[in-house]
Amino acid sequence: MNRLKTCKITVVKKVSHQDLIEKYENPIEHACDIALGQIFISRNGKRPEMLCESAWESMRPFVETLANGGGNFYDGWMKNEHSAMISCNDGFRPVSFLIETIEE
Repeated sequence: MNRLKTCKITVVKKVSHQDLIEKYENPIEHACDIALGQIFISRNGKRPEMLCESAWESMRPFVETLANGGGNFYDGWMKNEHSAMISCNDGFRPVSFLIETIEE
């Protein structure tokens, strides 16, 4: 039986496009809680608790592929072929995540 790999998901960058927020977004009380440097662990290709569901949907296919031993996305996109750099789909406050397989 092939054991699934564990993936470490690290928040490496957060951006806020204030000009777009002011122009297009309705005021909201609560946006994103994710902190720069925060780490999430995905076991068995599953969404880590406390990770935004919207962000998860952006990265899920990459995490599942890495957890199953795959990688080398887009023929050499990443220096480490067992990793991916994925951003959430929030056009106002995108967060970039580094996803890497790790040994436990």
